[in-house]
Amino acid sequence: MLKAIMVSHSSQFKLMGLSADDSFADNPAYTVELALNNLQQTDDPGARYYSAWWIGRFRVDDPVAIDALMMALEDESDRSPDGGYPLRRNAAKALGKLGDRRVVPGLLKALECPDYYVRESAAQALEMLGDSRAIESLVKLLDGGVEAAQQVTGKPHLVQPYEAILEALGTLNATEASGLIEPFLEHFIPKVKYAAARAMYQLTGNDCYGQRLVLALQEKDLQVRRSALMDMGAIGYLNGAEAIANTLAENSLKLIALKGILESHVGQQSVNSGLSEDSIRVMKLMDGLL
Repeated sequence: MLKAIMVSHSSQFKLMGLSADDSFADNPAYTVELALNNLQQTDDPGARYYSAWWIGRFRVDDPVAIDALMMALEDESDRSPDGGYPLRRNAAKALGKLGDRRVVPGLLKALECPDYYVRESAAQALEMLGDSRAIESLVKLLDGGVEAAQQVTGKPHLVQPYEAILEALGTLNATEASGLIEPFLEHFIPKVKYAAARAMYQLTGNDCYGQRLVLALQEKDLQVRRSALMDMGAIGYLNGAEAIANTLAENSLKLIALKGILESHVGQQSVNSGLSEDSIRVMKLMDGLL
């Protein structure tokens, strides 16, 4: 039974040496109907937790799924030992993937949740939905600026999910927030300052911010290099293509980043213009990684 397997949600997957994706995602016995039923019931928190993830994973764009996820976004019963809301986290992530902007008010409310990871998931979901109504609430989370962006005592995170907030503001083209975002370029956490660089490049187009991401590819921490790769792909930073290809990181991630750059560049060309020299250059870099 799913309930027996999912004793403690994602932590149980780790104990098994698996991710949720590894363990159940391709199980043909797990259907949309079963996922919806599990999400709507309240007796088995583990089944609800998994079904919320599964619905997002497979983009189950169904009105029943969206309504059930919105209910899950306000769930009070599924609590982690530290007081967090695991089901809410998965519900927020799934709602971002389903593309229905009617859920924006619920996600804005989730930005006020005491659970850091719910706020992070909500910010990421709002970025995916691309609705400018989120800008004001996201900006509010930057209150206090860099000085307030400190580590929470006894926790592995800052007071707010700044990386997700900054990335969302950049994607949402929140030009009015650039003055609040720019100081985060000097934050002591690399991923936060590079998220600020990504956002500032999106908001201004100034190459100096893209070059900050190129410098991030030289960081000693592999996780930071990986994050910078994804950032450069997400913003289509063409001037960083060669640096991406030469980064000490997995070729698979470099290919994803270069693909993002290529798609962004091609999308800016006229339909009948053919492949530009820059497009061909990026494609050659990709070929060299295969």
